[in-house]
Amino acid sequence: MTNSSFSLSTRNAVLTRADTRTVPERDTRTVPKSRRRWRLRPVRTVLSLIGILLAVIWVFPVYWMLSSSLLPNVVLTSTRPRFFPWGGSLDNFREVLSSGSFFRALTISLQVTLIAVFFAMLFAFLAAVAISRFKFKGRKSFILAILFIQMLPAEGLFIAQYKMMSTTGLLNTVIGISVLYIAAVIPFTIWMLRGFVAGVPAELEESAQVDGCTSTGAFFRITLPLLAPGLVASGVYAFLQAWNEFTIALVILPREDMRTLPLWLRTFIQASQTRETDWGQVMASSTLVAIPVIIFFLIVQGRLTSGLVAGAVKG
Repeated sequence: MTNSSFSLSTRNAVLTRADTRTVPERDTRTVPKSRRRWRLRPVRTVLSLIGILLAVIWVFPVYWMLSSSLLPNVVLTSTRPRFFPWGGSLDNFREVLSSGSFFRALTISLQVTLIAVFFAMLFAFLAAVAISRFKFKGRKSFILAILFIQMLPAEGLFIAQYKMMSTTGLLNTVIGISVLYIAAVIPFTIWMLRGFVAGVPAELEESAQVDGCTSTGAFFRITLPLLAPGLVASGVYAFLQAWNEFTIALVILPREDMRTLPLWLRTFIQASQTRETDWGQVMASSTLVAIPVIIFFLIVQGRLTSGLVAGAVKG
């Protein structure tokens, strides 16, 4: 009896010691994690503040443009800046819109941009599909040529472009400037769409063909809807390039009645040679130029977001 009781007491003591040893190990595993979280909170707070500061710095020029467009030129040229448009009005917008030059420049910019975006997306899409889906002789050379053309500075082509447009009679025409915009936008657009097309597996089309679809039907029913985000993202790039372009339009559109909106904005600065520049009208004009871009982004923002993150997560 004595030996059995001794063995039982010894076993209980060993179990007790094991329990007391395991408890501190559990505590040491949980405590450092909580400490790490507590230490990461100040870091996250600092990073959030830095992000907010960068956002304010980025938004401030836009706010300053809107605020200045509501103030008279006397206030804008004073030595004391006014950060809030107290007592502002829409007089600058009325002055800009009263002259018919804005609507004429807006019409030309819309025509040139829509033509450039449509044909650039059409040609770039066909080229991207050919590069990604088919194997042909000269494929690698074509890809290298796209990269090489993208590296060429636009200023180095001005003389050749001017002579070409002058010889063909396309100076001061919407078609002439649209052709040059299409040629300028296509290389990078092809490169963008190539990545989106390559991200869609070709097996999806093969499965549709097994189910009875033709190769063309499988492409339009299966592949094309999956490429919609990429087409929107590439279209936004083409739209911004054509809408904001200045240097090519300055060379190809020298006539005053054939100005795009960036060239039209330049007329306000040129007025400083004879009289004081009305910075209120300059800011109002800049706001009017930005409105179509904002409307365009509001229309395509859903597709644009999905296009930017397409391919980031594999299902």
